[in-house]
Amino acid sequence: MSERSYAILGTGALGGFYGAKLQKAGLDVHFLLRSDYKYVSQSGLVIESKDGDFTLPQVHAYHDVEKMPQCDVVMVALKTTQNHLLAQMLPPVVKDNGVVLILQNGLAVEEEVAKIVGNVSIIGGLCFLCSNKVAAGHIRHLDYGQITLGEYTASYQPCGITDKMRQIADDFINAGISIELTEDLLLGRWKKLVWNIPYNGLSVILNARTDELMAYKHTRNLAEQLMYEVADGAKSCDRIIPDSFIQMMLDYTVKMKPYRTSMKIDYDARRPLEVEAIFGNPLRKAQAAGVNLSQISCIYQQLKFLDEKIRVGDQENA
Repeated sequence: MSERSYAILGTGALGGFYGAKLQKAGLDVHFLLRSDYKYVSQSGLVIESKDGDFTLPQVHAYHDVEKMPQCDVVMVALKTTQNHLLAQMLPPVVKDNGVVLILQNGLAVEEEVAKIVGNVSIIGGLCFLCSNKVAAGHIRHLDYGQITLGEYTASYQPCGITDKMRQIADDFINAGISIELTEDLLLGRWKKLVWNIPYNGLSVILNARTDELMAYKHTRNLAEQLMYEVADGAKSCDRIIPDSFIQMMLDYTVKMKPYRTSMKIDYDARRPLEVEAIFGNPLRKAQAAGVNLSQISCIYQQLKFLDEKIRVGDQENA
């Protein structure tokens, strides 16, 4: 049994699911919560999953990161809209020579963390997971669940498969979580954007689930065009995404159970949207290389309008 301890920053649909699986497998896991803290500290976590339902009646729950123990692996599962909090949250909880495992969408998120903590390994995790939080402490896992792990280096130079990656992979595999290891984290992040950019963006703008987007010729074609434009962005960073990967993502989405994307859930709940990490950062990386991603830019500007309306509404209601 692994003796590594895990801290989960962000116990939502993603962090709660993976953290609960790790605890169920016998690992020492500590959960940071906000709105669900009182309920989870008293009643634990409920996981409803296609792989089998289970309940953790007792978990190590915290409302204040300062009260958490220092852990070997700190899993960042917050939305990127909360990354401004990481400068206060990470230093107290991560051990020297520990690992920060970033399970977030978008591009360049590891660069932000590297500015906050030193003497740690930073590993990016690309999660292909369909799960939702349906109530306080209650997470519903609908489909998939694989994580692709890659270690971060300055300028995202490929660094091979490291010992830290293998150790964390072993813990997740023992917990029943499928893991793939990549030697090139930047390529992995661009490949994740092949799905995230079309479906998160279009689901909000067109008020649609993934199955609805794939059911109509015009929206399916638009999703595919956006995927190829993501591949153009990757190429501007000297990363090649093959056509076969794009077709695989389209096929996966057709077979996926009807799904409301994370950005659509945030939009429906009037929460800030992860526009910059998923759309803005890739656009800026490509533009710096002289490549214009015109359709993604159009989606980005529409999402910025909708996101600003949410934020202005929050200020007016404060």
